[in-house]
Amino acid sequence: MPLLSLLRNHNVMPVADYLKTLIETAQTLVASGKGILAADESSGTIEKRFTTIQVASTEDNRRAYRELLFTTPGIGEFLSGIILFDETIRQSASNGILFSKLLAQQGILPGIKVDQGPAPLPESPTEQVTKGLDGLANRLKEYKTLGARFAKWRAVITIGLNIPTSVCLEENARRLASYALACQEEGIVPIVEPEVLMDGDHSLRQCEEVTTATLRTVFEELKHEGVALEGM
Repeated sequence: MPLLSLLRNHNVMPVADYLKTLIETAQTLVASGKGILAADESSGTIEKRFTTIQVASTEDNRRAYRELLFTTPGIGEFLSGIILFDETIRQSASNGILFSKLLAQQGILPGIKVDQGPAPLPESPTEQVTKGLDGLANRLKEYKTLGARFAKWRAVITIGLNIPTSVCLEENARRLASYALACQEEGIVPIVEPEVLMDGDHSLRQCEEVTTATLRTVFEELKHEGVALEGM
């Protein structure tokens, strides 16, 4: 069902105002001269990084590391948004201010990673599909109360012998579109990220062909789900 129909059926704020908020958030994220910082490393990933500098990956050390980033003087001049991890969006700086509020005070939009990583695609085990749709609506509601203004979901597309398959492209596109619509229903701007990996010995032409097919499939699904493109 198109987003506008869903909003009318749920009797939320006037549709024009609802879309306006999504669009303004999306435009803020792509402000000229600014970028988005990905500080959404999973516990496993950040532990690997801490290990290289012989730092224990405790919750407080992870919190202190993120605080070091988030309190960099003048950071708001260069960042439009920061993507947080589930643990991080619940944490506070040493002064007791919730990280999401600390970022907002600097004019930085707090975001949240909501996908739960890749898993083998049953129909094609050498390919991956992203998990995370189960319980997503409830998680988005909670993240909204914690200050999240946008979200991120990453789909991994690998180029290789006889891959990607149409099944892989279609299933990842379907999940990206479902995620995007769920975000917009909660007033959260979705970052739709179908990542075609550069790794491999494929040609530049093949990469172009796969990227084109991936984007076409994703946008067909976004249209089918009724996602408001200007609010993503």
